[in-house]
Amino acid sequence: MSQQMRGQPMIILGEDARRLKDKSAQEHNIAAARAVANSVRSTLGPKGMDKMLVTSLGDIIVTNDGVTILEEMDIDNPTAEMIVEVAETQEDEAGDGTTTAVAITGELLKNAEELLEQDIHPTAIIKGFALAVEQAREEIDDITIDVDRDDRETFRQIAQTSMTGKGAEQHKEELSDLIVDAAEAVTVEADDGSTITDLAFVKVETQTGRGAGTSELLNGAVLDKDPVHEDMPTEFENANILIIDEPLELEETEADAQVSITDPSQLQTFLDQEEKELRELVDTIVDLNVDVVLCQKGIDDMVQHYLAKEGILALKRVKRSDVEFVREVIGADIVSDLHSASGEYLGLGNVRRDEADELFYIEGVHEHSHGVTLLLRGSTEHVVDELERGVEDALDVVGMAMSRGEALPGGGAPEVEVATRLRDFADSVSGREQLAVEAFADALDIVPRVLAENAGLDSIDTLVDLRAAHSEGNERAGLNVFSGDIEDTFEAGVVETPSAKKQALTSASEAANLVLKIDDIIEAGDLSGDDDDMGGADMGGMGGMGGMM
Repeated sequence: MSQQMRGQPMIILGEDARRLKDKSAQEHNIAAARAVANSVRSTLGPKGMDKMLVTSLGDIIVTNDGVTILEEMDIDNPTAEMIVEVAETQEDEAGDGTTTAVAITGELLKNAEELLEQDIHPTAIIKGFALAVEQAREEIDDITIDVDRDDRETFRQIAQTSMTGKGAEQHKEELSDLIVDAAEAVTVEADDGSTITDLAFVKVETQTGRGAGTSELLNGAVLDKDPVHEDMPTEFENANILIIDEPLELEETEADAQVSITDPSQLQTFLDQEEKELRELVDTIVDLNVDVVLCQKGIDDMVQHYLAKEGILALKRVKRSDVEFVREVIGADIVSDLHSASGEYLGLGNVRRDEADELFYIEGVHEHSHGVTLLLRGSTEHVVDELERGVEDALDVVGMAMSRGEALPGGGAPEVEVATRLRDFADSVSGREQLAVEAFADALDIVPRVLAENAGLDSIDTLVDLRAAHSEGNERAGLNVFSGDIEDTFEAGVVETPSAKKQALTSASEAANLVLKIDDIIEAGDLSGDDDDMGGADMGGMGGMGGMM
């Protein structure tokens, strides 16, 4: 190396590249993550507010469902997107508690930032958070309440707690009954004696024009389809049902073809041949003794005519998801080649048409038939969409509680109890990790604080009263936002699930640790703007959260 090169910086990035390092990078990431958390915290709890999201196409979504809000927002920041993943994971694994998970993530990072300002290394904070979340999960297990499989009232309360504050709240009494009925309908006892609730066999369908109180649970499947021909019958008992995923039409040639016709009789012969082939399709269906045809693809007009003459009901362009569900309900196999099908492929079920709702109901009749449909009704599309989100969240948590036979008091009770125990646990942790464990415990207080804020109550007084109650051994003491009192929330019917709480803590801790490990942000390429200041929070694509707020 020449004498002139010594002491000179080695430039490895392009001219357009921008970079944040060390403390600036940490501040930038924490600010982005907290912005996401702050955007949804006002939706937490029974008194939470809604958000109106307007897409670039002008579509409107009104909701307070955390994961829906975050997925629909136009977030243009890689760190913020990592926090969105927390909500998505919470939704996939637990079905509810997305806002709680994101709020705790934001609070963990806020507390971590204060520790960083005290010159505590990120590695110590990460280790402390890992110790805290492991202990927190154990404490949740310790305060979990066992629920008997036949304790229908507790499962109803879990459903109502999940729906309270959402679009489904107004009719939560009726809907909670339907949700518990649906979960019970798909709950079976495994060979080892455990209980399994398979919600894959609960289908949620929506319909506008009527009130949510008219929603109902139907045994079997519901298809929003019309018969392909007006002369077809619409009601069958013990019908043989064919499900087919190939079109009941003549195959089109792969290449453009021209037919030269010099005589009118040739045209008639060509048409007769087409009609014969279509008739053969129908004859094949008739020979299988089919009563109802559910086709994923199209059905030729001539085939529709012949099927109607044979007294066979046919529905076309049935959605794949509906086909898969009906298949389980009636015990059928999906046919891909009609000519190779046999009677063994057919399913058996009762079919009827509700002319008022313009829906087909298909009920399985064989001994292994399973599957129910929760038909949700609402006055408008916006109402029924929010209703569906709330009911699906409630279904998930009820299914989990029913499978595992466990519950927790709500209203911030588990968070305050776990935080109290974590502070005691911190005394046994040596080194600077102890401060991180205490910071983790403090972060859990965000849940009762925000519940109180959103209910118009004093968050400081609420937290003080809650801590006092738990220090006296009242581990079920939580906030009843409707009365403003501190009480045994389990007895008050505010009931949640430990699986959702544990998943929220795990996701929040891992996301916070992932953000804290980043000490360098590099963005290459052309960036808008002429600001060369590297210390600011705005780094073009990395700094913006475009259209988020």
